Amino acid sequence: MIVFLDFEASSLSKKSVPIEVAWVFEDGRSRSALIRPAADWDDWAADAEAIHGISRELLASKGVPVEQIAHEMIEVLTGHDLYASAPSWDGKWLSVLLRAGGFPRHALRLGKSRDAFMAAARELTGAAITETELSKLIDGIVEESKAANPAHRALADAMLELTRWKLVREATKKRMATGG
Repeated sequence: MIVFLDFEASSLSKKSVPIEVAWVFEDGRSRSALIRPAADWDDWAADAEAIHGISRELLASKGVPVEQIAHEMIEVLTGHDLYASAPSWDGKWLSVLLRAGGFPRHALRLGKSRDAFMAAARELTGAAITETELSKLIDGIVEESKAANPAHRALADAMLELTRWKLVREATKKRMATGG
C-alpha cells in the first residue's frame, strides 16, 4: 500500500534532527507524533521553530521517545511503498531517527511523491498519454494545491501528498473518459 510520510525538523542544517513525523496510508489511516529528542540531539534553529511552531518544551513534555516511534514505524510501515515530497530531506531525518532507535538507517526507504503520482497516472492511462502530458497534468495539480497547505506540520504535509495523489488519479480518469 502507498504511504505518504513527512517530517518536521529542528533546522535545515547538516546536524538537524526530526522533531515530528506523520504518515498517511492511501486508505486514509494516519499517524502523527512529536518526537522527544535523543540525549545527544542538540541542534535547534529559532527560525525553524517560527515556521512549524513546535517548541523544545512541547517536545520534552509531549514527544514520543525516539526508540518507541522508530519501533512503531518499522512495525507499521515495513512492506509498504513510502513516499515523501522531499525524500532527500525526509530520508535524512528518517535515517537519523532509525539509527537513534537502534535500527539500520535504510530499514525503511522513501521514494519521491512525484513518482507515485506518475505511476498512478500511468496505471490508468497505459501508453495512451505521453510522459510530457502526464507531467503537465501533475505539475498543474501540484501548483494548484500549493496554496492549500500553509500549516508546515507533518500530518498536514503528508495529507497534502495523499490529496495530490488522489487528484492525479481523478484527473487522469476524467481525461481518459473524455478521450485522452
